[in-house]
Amino acid sequence: MKSVFVPLVLIGGLLGNLACGHKQDSREMKELPKVAVSLVVQGSPEGGAWVAATLQSTRTAMMSTRMAAQVRRVLAQEGQRVAAGALLISLGDEDLQGQLKAAETGLATVEAYHRRIQALQALKASTAVELEQVQAQVAQAQAGVTALKANIAYTQIRAPFAGVVQSRKVNEGDFVGPGMPLLELVGDGEQELVATLSEEEAKGLKTGAKVRFESEGVEGLAQITGLAPGGDPTSQKGTLRARVLKPKGLRQGSFARILVPGLAAEGLSVPRSALVHRGELTGVFVAKDGHAELRWLSLGEGAGTYLPVRSGLKPGEMVIDHPGALQDGQPIELSSGVSHGK
Repeated sequence: MKSVFVPLVLIGGLLGNLACGHKQDSREMKELPKVAVSLVVQGSPEGGAWVAATLQSTRTAMMSTRMAAQVRRVLAQEGQRVAAGALLISLGDEDLQGQLKAAETGLATVEAYHRRIQALQALKASTAVELEQVQAQVAQAQAGVTALKANIAYTQIRAPFAGVVQSRKVNEGDFVGPGMPLLELVGDGEQELVATLSEEEAKGLKTGAKVRFESEGVEGLAQITGLAPGGDPTSQKGTLRARVLKPKGLRQGSFARILVPGLAAEGLSVPRSALVHRGELTGVFVAKDGHAELRWLSLGEGAGTYLPVRSGLKPGEMVIDHPGALQDGQPIELSSGVSHGK
């Protein structure tokens, strides 16, 4: 059996009169505000518990280079949308260009020598060994030119796919080395939620199942595409990946929460509609002895219509829902009855 928040059914009579221990005339009793309450009990009524997740693109690339060079130009800034193949960062290639010219000159020289040996070979004026040697020299020179051209290409950092520049790690004039992160690119298109789950949290989930999620106040639906239990040797938690079905276009890197069905929530919860805010403090009104008692709370992070309570309430206490303009200590009349969720 799972306990949840439930509305309190009408209780006949006025608790305010019983608590105060004296009679009030019917006119005063009618002036008491009627309030609906919820019974504070263990668990959450939302059919599961929320686990933290991160929203990200299914295509993400950290751009780097194989060369040691100085950053000549940065052509893309954070938040900028770029097309596939667009030049993002240009590195200095002066040394490589000089080496390429020298290599190309060497290749032209050995190719000319190769043509002379071929002509002599036709006249039987050179040996087969000489021809083989010059052919090997040509191949070696061609390989050198090809390698230098490839290295020069690594100084031009281009977008492998269309997307948005998520972060820029370098500035113009910086010196970078092989493998150093330069820029992070997040691709357009599909998004996914990534979360770590314990074996207990992942129980009952399977690939293909649909789950609800919340991110930055927006509710959505996602489909589980991967579930790897126990992948982390330290935490013994596995990774869950879920493709976002709706809505589209959420902000990359946003914090999100996935509702895991059937997972019992720990501790107490209160409905958001019962919260009152006074500056930086958050609390609720508790129905006690016919009066509204303001109680400050320590709340945990959560999503949906309920928030976890760290301290400030006990199971079984009655929290006033939609308190409106109630004041601390104000006499109240409870409207409508008690039932317990199963």
